[in-house]
Amino acid sequence: MAGGNWTKQNKVRPGAYINFKSEKKGENISGERGIVTLPLILPFGPEKKVLEVNTGTNIFDVVGIDINDSSALLIREALKRANKVLLYRLNSGERAKATHENLTIEAKYSGTKGNNVKIIIQTNIVDNTAFDVITMAGNMQIDKQSAVKTIADLKANQFVTFSGTGTLAATAGINLTGGTDGTITNQNYTEYFEAIELYEFNTMGIATTDSSLKAVAVNFVKRLREQEGRKIQVVLEKYPEADYEGVISVKNGVILSDNTIITSDKAVAFVAGATAGADINQSNTYVSYEGAMDVDTRYTNAEIESALKNGEIVFTINNGKVVIEQDINTLKTFTEERNKDFRKNRVLRVLDGINKEIKWLWDTRYVGKGHNNEDGRNLFKKDIIKLLESMQAVNALQNVVAEDVGILSGIDKDSVFVQIAAQPVDSMEKLYMEVEVR
Repeated sequence: MAGGNWTKQNKVRPGAYINFKSEKKGENISGERGIVTLPLILPFGPEKKVLEVNTGTNIFDVVGIDINDSSALLIREALKRANKVLLYRLNSGERAKATHENLTIEAKYSGTKGNNVKIIIQTNIVDNTAFDVITMAGNMQIDKQSAVKTIADLKANQFVTFSGTGTLAATAGINLTGGTDGTITNQNYTEYFEAIELYEFNTMGIATTDSSLKAVAVNFVKRLREQEGRKIQVVLEKYPEADYEGVISVKNGVILSDNTIITSDKAVAFVAGATAGADINQSNTYVSYEGAMDVDTRYTNAEIESALKNGEIVFTINNGKVVIEQDINTLKTFTEERNKDFRKNRVLRVLDGINKEIKWLWDTRYVGKGHNNEDGRNLFKKDIIKLLESMQAVNALQNVVAEDVGILSGIDKDSVFVQIAAQPVDSMEKLYMEVEVR
């Protein structure tokens, strides 16, 4: 008998498909996990805008690129585990163009994919004074406008715009040319950070080998985590020197079953998607890399141990599958405030989740509404305890008791001081066993 969870009512086999969810907390708008953001260099699509791509989205409709195209590789890898990608095209170049008689055709966006566009103008079979204008992207027809008589009657489509005056003239095909992808600088990433800050997301993946850009990304995440309470993480390749719980470093890459090599900087996309997609009660330790048949660099046991101690994500082979050896971040300088528990990403997701949910409670139910007296503070305390208990119910926390939460009046009449004790649950990772032989 089939079973499991469901996201759409589209199961084929008979069975019981059951989801377990915490009780809804009114108008909770904090949102689910699973949102990753990627700034990418693309050969077409809107430039310097944040674009939403969900697991069921046809990205061709968003950026004019087929999901199987090599330029969409990192989007595919991120969506193996993430529910949503907030995509940002970093680059802009020249738009492809063409002219025919009085007609000028221009690609809607810059990029080399514009050079794959062809316009066909045919005499309409019903009205020989009118024309059918077909827009082709490679071998795919993406638009057809029938019985058009003048250039002014043409409408822009997903790929091109039309301009000019007068009547149309038939042609077997006009190929657009001159489209370029352009080059990027650090300023393009600065513009991305400014744009993406306005959106909610869980994890950012920066697929670069540039150390200066990595440092900028780390500073961006630190500011959002520490000054604005935005508990996000960024995934970078080979950057363990960050030594920070908000930064994940990827040491090696993988080889896909079609022999595509995903180097460590490109593997950032999968790890970022997996990190965003993991719930507060899930670890990515030993999570398999879907579609991978090998790692691009194999390490000895000693090298793997050294990498883990250094705070690096390593892909290894386990039972014939490519897996994440351990779900950790780059934190390795431990203090009383940030001990070794903070380097485990599952634990960090729990702590970040507490931060996010209590902030939501405070913002939506208590700021400007709650009375700062004993009764009002006790209501807030009960809501916090209820939240912690709901996290315990899904095995994110353990040993939750009412005494874990203390609330007092702050120094000012409008302030509240809260102290919370929490015990996050981690996943089983190490087995120590004795076998007595008799």
